[in-house]
Amino acid sequence: MQLHCTRPGCSRPTNFFTDLDDPTTLKTVPQKFCTHCGMPLILLGRYLPTKLLGQGGFGAAFLARDRYTPGLRQCVVKQFQPSGQLSSAQLQTAQDLFEREAEVLEQLGSQHPQIPDLFAYFEVAVPSAYKGSEDKFFYLVQEFIDGQNLEEELLEKGKFSEPEVLEVLRETLKVLQFVHENGSIHRDIKPSNIMRHRNGRFYLLDFGAVKFATKAAGGTKASTGIYSLGFAPPEQVAGDEVYPSTDLYALAVTCVMLLTGKHTNELFDAYKNAWKWQTFAQPSFRLTSILNRLLLPLPGDRYQSASEVLEALTIQPSFPSVPPQPPIQPSPLPLQQPSTPTPTPAPAPISMPMSVSPAPLRAPTFSTLELLGNAGFTGVEGHCWRSLFLVCRFLLL
Repeated sequence: MQLHCTRPGCSRPTNFFTDLDDPTTLKTVPQKFCTHCGMPLILLGRYLPTKLLGQGGFGAAFLARDRYTPGLRQCVVKQFQPSGQLSSAQLQTAQDLFEREAEVLEQLGSQHPQIPDLFAYFEVAVPSAYKGSEDKFFYLVQEFIDGQNLEEELLEKGKFSEPEVLEVLRETLKVLQFVHENGSIHRDIKPSNIMRHRNGRFYLLDFGAVKFATKAAGGTKASTGIYSLGFAPPEQVAGDEVYPSTDLYALAVTCVMLLTGKHTNELFDAYKNAWKWQTFAQPSFRLTSILNRLLLPLPGDRYQSASEVLEALTIQPSFPSVPPQPPIQPSPLPLQQPSTPTPTPAPAPISMPMSVSPAPLRAPTFSTLELLGNAGFTGVEGHCWRSLFLVCRFLLL
């Protein structure tokens, strides 16, 4: 079995122990030590770090096994490892933040299914590499989320579609709504702190920078200055008071990063002090307007709560309403009465113009010759008589 040394700076942290492959030995062996630096490897007598998951400015995370569970349950062991030269005050602040994460996980993780559970929080004191001194290390053990964070997904598959971003936005808002209603502000929302489990559920991770939004007398309202550059809004960068809208701003930056596939320094115009993310993505008008409001520089101009954003996401766009028209009722047909024949009007008399006087009708007059001529058209001799008649009439003229 492979065990990983958790001492910071160990040059050969990987150790192999074949006897731990036997289940009986694995559950009963009192301790194993790093073959290079002598660091105890089995933490609190039960947690077996197997590999390094990641390392940041204030700590390192290891995948581990709990040997006192039937299935050797996987878990995450986080070790407080402040890097760089810190003053005693800075070191104390960093340690307080680490302890605060354990407190928040204990308080919130057991109450919300999308926040990892806390299993243990403890201190380990070991002899230092320098003789005569002792090193102290602080650990917390939390639930292991089997999946990928959104930063890893983005690197693997490229930019997200609008429906995918809407899913991330809605699910993360639900977790933030619970966090804010319980008096805490996460202060470090970014793709690497949102994990998608293999079953599709989203988890919010890394509560090390969480701030309790308490207004108790004597409590400080100022930010501690711990944030992720590019995701923190102006009030957090300036060290001023932080609000729920501080987390919402960082969530909006996360969404535009997923939509565009670009890093934050490519999405912000420092000269104009304005976001230019719409150059790289053109989602729907509703999503665009919501993200742009969340990215406003003044915290009071943004949505003030996660529930407000969720409500804005569910409201359908409205259009001018047209008043309903009453239904058209067919007019009743009149009752038919027995029909009587309608007299046809007499045609109007045709009047002649007054200036035209019809000539009186006279009976035609014929001369004796014409009568004789007309009568001669019958018989065989008709033709001769007609000719004689025409000659006589011509001579009389």
